Amino acid sequence: MKMHSIAWWPTVAVLAVATFTDLRSRRIPNWLVFPFLVAGLTVSVWMHGWRGLGMSLEGMGLGLLIFGTLFLMGGMGAGDVKLFAAIGAWIGPGQLMLALVVTGLAGGVMALGWAVWGGFVKELLKDTGDLMFGRAGRSEGETEKEDKAPVKRLRRKIPYAPAIAIGTLISFFAR
Repeated sequence: MKMHSIAWWPTVAVLAVATFTDLRSRRIPNWLVFPFLVAGLTVSVWMHGWRGLGMSLEGMGLGLLIFGTLFLMGGMGAGDVKLFAAIGAWIGPGQLMLALVVTGLAGGVMALGWAVWGGFVKELLKDTGDLMFGRAGRSEGETEKEDKAPVKRLRRKIPYAPAIAIGTLISFFAR
């Protein structure tokens, strides 16, 4: 039995809970992600020995690197980073890259739909430009105005666990 098939059910369960909690509270709990991460590393060693541990660590590191960079740029929450790293520990770097591409596509569609529904398409496009090209185009007045409206800003935050779930689950079928 391959690691791929063993990873399916734990991954589905964790993604379901992460999606629910992220939609409800905009948080992905550590009590969910850290045991999932440790289990991924453990199962990899059990199934494939040190080679499995290496692949698991590579997947985890790749998830941390990519989503961690987005987190540092202000475009991702820490829970999303930890969830994606834990998924990488289960599925390894190859499948994680495919999951990343599909997650990005799903997240883009979700962000656009969220912005249209919430009426902040202009802000989404501006924030995306700021994220991609730095914050040089933002004036001080805009920053002060945004700081005075934290509730409006929070409402615009997009729960990303659903996109991670879509990308990860589709990556299982593509392998």
